[in-house]
Amino acid sequence: MSGLPGLPVLLLLAYLPVAACAANDAQQHDCAEAISTLAINQCAQAQVRQAEGQMEVYLAAASERYAEDPEALTALQTAQQSWVSFRQEHCAAVYTLWREGSIRGLMHNQCMLQQTRQRSHDIWQVYLTYMDGSPSLLPDPLVEVAE
Repeated sequence: MSGLPGLPVLLLLAYLPVAACAANDAQQHDCAEAISTLAINQCAQAQVRQAEGQMEVYLAAASERYAEDPEALTALQTAQQSWVSFRQEHCAAVYTLWREGSIRGLMHNQCMLQQTRQRSHDIWQVYLTYMDGSPSLLPDPLVEVAE
């Protein structure tokens, strides 16, 4: 675990290309001024990709922290696979609720975004914080979103 103090910096550096890609996608449309369904959906998809990139950073940090605990690592990987399936099915159900409107894509993307952000927070809370109040390995991802 001696390599962990530098780990968050390396993981955040790995996250930057994903964030830049999402930003480039969104720059094709001024997301603050997006009014067409296509532009709104592309901006929402860019947000989802950015949140997924952040979640990957948190997963990598959790995997690194528990690299020497194969049982915990396997449990994390299994839970992540189950969560991916849950998110897909849950957000597909949201899409179905809105299937007759042009807002269905946005509602699906907003579901994907909310679920992904929550999952990042859950990973942070369970795997990257300490019971004794020591500083967490990465910042709370929901606090970063709010800022």
